[in-house]
Amino acid sequence: MAYPTQATVTEVGMRDGFQMESRILPTEVKVRIGLALIEAGIVRLEATSFVSRTAVPQLADAADLVARLKGRGAALSALVPNVNGARRAAAAGVDRMTVFASASETHNMKNVRRTIAESLAGFAEIGAIAAAAGIGLSASVATSFGCPFEGDVPPGAVLRVVDACLEAGAEEVALGDTTGMATPRIVESLLRVLRDRHPRTPLALHLHNTRGLGLVNVVTGLELGVERFESSIGGLGGCPFAVGATGNVCSEDLVYLLDELGIASGIDLQKLIAVARSVQNEFGRELPGQLMKSGPRLSLPAQSLSNSMRGQSGTVE
Repeated sequence: MAYPTQATVTEVGMRDGFQMESRILPTEVKVRIGLALIEAGIVRLEATSFVSRTAVPQLADAADLVARLKGRGAALSALVPNVNGARRAAAAGVDRMTVFASASETHNMKNVRRTIAESLAGFAEIGAIAAAAGIGLSASVATSFGCPFEGDVPPGAVLRVVDACLEAGAEEVALGDTTGMATPRIVESLLRVLRDRHPRTPLALHLHNTRGLGLVNVVTGLELGVERFESSIGGLGGCPFAVGATGNVCSEDLVYLLDELGIASGIDLQKLIAVARSVQNEFGRELPGQLMKSGPRLSLPAQSLSNSMRGQSGTVE
């Protein structure tokens, strides 16, 4: 199998993950985490979202956070839900804005309280704001691979949103598996449809691991030439509208997979694991990421491995 020789990882945990946590981290802690991610080699960091401070108090410090991380070694992006958010993001000086809409009408209404048509209507003005400020524009399509309310989402519904995003000036599109409904067959089918329609548009996969297929779907994407992935440190994240929905594909687990496949990401895996453990300590609970628990396959000292294999009798089981 001919995989890409390199892949780009966009870290979204500081936005997608932090917004789901009941504990609101102080800005100083967020800055420390952001700088540690950059030190580990993250060059694309979705740092926050310019949403309502009342609705999402976890991200109320968006402008301050951007100011303190800007120019520190990573391109900073922020999700913008509407024109007001775009103006705030432009004033803060983000490097990239991300517009978003769901491919599912029900999910879009629950997520942003607008119809898909209403969301798409605002994209042109957001694109104009970004262009006037010299800021890059990305797009994210939620529920691209299935909706917890409507079930399967037809490719045409995804294409409708993608077309509108590109028309508004988006330079790249991320396909979101918002509640972990993607399977390799669904991923392959949608990617082929989008490649036929927009062969030169860079596509990214934003996958969740709700049903344990996150990294399997990453491999499917790689087999089809996808070179951009969005992931979350420690596996933070989820969806507030889907019972039992767990977090994003875990960043350190993803980088480990890329390393083992010989795909360069430019990220120092050991440093990333250290960041994941520190984030886990901040929230005081076990996070879903696996690699922070076990380490890479060749990193375990022989004595520790031997001890871990012994039962209470002291014999290897």
